[in-house]
Amino acid sequence: MNYKTPPEIAKSAVAAAISKASLPLLQMTLLGFLAGVYIAMGGYFMIVVTQDAAAFAGIGISKLLGGIVFSLGLFLVVAAGAELFTGNCLMPIGLLAGKISWSGMLRNLSVVYAANFAGALFFALLIFKSGVLSKNCADYALSIAAAKVRIPLSQMILRGLLCNWFVGLAVWLTFGALDMSGKFIALLMPITAFVAMGFEHCVANMFFLPLGLMIKSGLTAAGAPIPAPELTIGSIFGNLIPVTIGNIIGAAFFLGVLYFVIYRRDIAKN
Repeated sequence: MNYKTPPEIAKSAVAAAISKASLPLLQMTLLGFLAGVYIAMGGYFMIVVTQDAAAFAGIGISKLLGGIVFSLGLFLVVAAGAELFTGNCLMPIGLLAGKISWSGMLRNLSVVYAANFAGALFFALLIFKSGVLSKNCADYALSIAAAKVRIPLSQMILRGLLCNWFVGLAVWLTFGALDMSGKFIALLMPITAFVAMGFEHCVANMFFLPLGLMIKSGLTAAGAPIPAPELTIGSIFGNLIPVTIGNIIGAAFFLGVLYFVIYRRDIAKN
């Protein structure tokens, strides 16, 4: 077989948690930075492809295309090697198996989260300063950011939970693939689905929201009217915090905890 069985995937997830918890700080930070950049690459790719797609293909097809191209981000994380906070929320399976400590898990998640933010912010700044943003793309990026900060708090948490249930499944399935093409196929549909359904991913938002604020600030500096007064530094964190909470629950409980309970006997055989 060119894939692992579900119990074997659970064992691979535990092994991945052990590896992640033991990474040296510099390596963890740099890999986290790259993951933030890679997710931002997928985010900007989505903006470029979908900024006018709904006009001729319809909203549903536009969202489908957006999800497909956004999957570039996770594929780069998996294939090139990087540390992504949302994927690392599967680490509780290693904790429950007794293979990693609370301190090791929290060290990884906190360092990777900060590094993801730095990478996403860096790529947003590069895009903003590079001159590649057309007016249509800038308007669309700003509308995405403004819409995200308007979501009610409870919905941010639930959309974050639903998002990382899908993203966690994408990562989980890549553990079961034995070659690069298999990993891409495994992650494509879960990532496409969460984007098309409109769920919230904290690392993607670390790109979308700062880019929107940069665009808004640039327009203001040029004397243009402010099109999104609700988009501020405060509202960015007002989105990221609840979305992050939902993301943690989505992968940590619905995948890490539940699959440990299901396959704990198989995991114990290691």
